[in-house]
Amino acid sequence: MTFSITTWNINSVRLRMPIVQQFLVRHKPDILCLQEIKCQEPEFPLQPLKDLGYQHIIIHGQKGYHGVAIASKVPLLEDHRQNYCNVGDARHISALFERGSRRIRLHNFYVPAGGDEPDRAINPKFGHKLDFIEEMKALKADAMPGISSILVGDLNIAPLEHDVWSHKQLLKIVSHTPVETEGMKEIIAKGGWLDLMRQHTPEPEKIYTWWSYRAKDWEAANKGRRLDHIWSSPDLGPFLERIDVLKEARGWNQPSDHVPVTAVFKI
Repeated sequence: MTFSITTWNINSVRLRMPIVQQFLVRHKPDILCLQEIKCQEPEFPLQPLKDLGYQHIIIHGQKGYHGVAIASKVPLLEDHRQNYCNVGDARHISALFERGSRRIRLHNFYVPAGGDEPDRAINPKFGHKLDFIEEMKALKADAMPGISSILVGDLNIAPLEHDVWSHKQLLKIVSHTPVETEGMKEIIAKGGWLDLMRQHTPEPEKIYTWWSYRAKDWEAANKGRRLDHIWSSPDLGPFLERIDVLKEARGWNQPSDHVPVTAVFKI
């Protein structure tokens, strides 16, 4: 039996609910994790998801900004949200679910983008991002005995050389600067995480999940970055069947600049 989890920065769930529904009808993941929902909990469009079988929904919302949500066909237990950097942003939510005899803790993150200038002395947004990364280093894949872990989300960092269209040209661009990429590698190493996307598709093959709105023809230019991630505790690695990056979604009507990324497990 397969089991699937999708992560997608939707860039306003109310605006883009039609393409969320389109995706769910076609691809039917067991769990959908959304980032940048840009609404408070009472404003979240629950019914369209419930009508498609996603009866279990938890939301960490914020007015007009940020926000994360998990919609699931399986029960979600122990809803938890962490206040990273102690600024009150809605950037994390987690839940426990069960798959057969396994108990799995699922984390859904929206890491700060960091602004345009990679210098915390003149850009507080970049400083916030670096502080957020530092706090994430405490998150362990094996935090609780007997519980596996999956971490997904828009982490706003493309950590490897082939996660961007041009490693050399992006070294001074926020999302691929050395301080960010080394920080993410340290989160993975200290936390004992597996980068499932790179387990499935090793370097040097390119992987992109985001294409800027600024490009006139995003598909022809293909100047993408891998900003969206799926990690797991090591015990789940052998059960990964595949990773699907739905590039075509970038060309849908009123698209997000991110596309859905789905991990399929045989558990």
